[in-house]
Amino acid sequence: MQPQRVTSDMPILSYPAHLATISAGRPKGERTRAQIQIAACSVLDRSGPQDLTISAICEKAGVSNGTFYLYFPDRTVLLDTLLSDFALFVQKVMRAASAAQPEAAPRAATRAYVDLFEQNRGLMRCLVHHIDAFPEASAAFQRLNREWIETVVSAVERRMQQDGRTETIAHDELMRRAYALGGMVDQYLSSLLLSRDPTLVALSSDREATLETLSLIWERGMMP
Repeated sequence: MQPQRVTSDMPILSYPAHLATISAGRPKGERTRAQIQIAACSVLDRSGPQDLTISAICEKAGVSNGTFYLYFPDRTVLLDTLLSDFALFVQKVMRAASAAQPEAAPRAATRAYVDLFEQNRGLMRCLVHHIDAFPEASAAFQRLNREWIETVVSAVERRMQQDGRTETIAHDELMRRAYALGGMVDQYLSSLLLSRDPTLVALSSDREATLETLSLIWERGMMP
């Protein structure tokens, strides 16, 4: 899949870039804390959380190991905090994407999710595949999933009502479908962007076609 073309009017989708932006001009302690988190993101882009060491983080951040402990008691707390905050960031970006295109909210949010996954691969790997090891982050990610799924289900129910459909789908059935479809999209993006399955990479070289496929999965899977 071709990288997204970035323009000046686009929202920040890279979480490290977001951290750098919000910490700029803040007191030194806040900048150093953000610097450590940004370094952790960089290390996670190259390896899984099991290989994330305090030494590697500090080397990337350009700080001493002692400085690390001024901000985080250990790497587990750092990761839990980082992933919890990242889940909230994902939630905020997807909300904004949906609000900007209310007539096509699921499609807009799907595009935003793909872009977020692509620009934050290490963090997304942790959320999708290693989240159970981090209780606070797990709860935040579950809230993100639940809110997104409820948004999709509400949109589908409104659409069926507006279309005057006589054939309806029970609310619980729509919720089950949405959870299943969300898992399918996560698996697709994991294979494409994380494990880099060569067949899938070749099939997904056309970015717009890939986004269309993922949007259609939601639209067709949720309708009668």
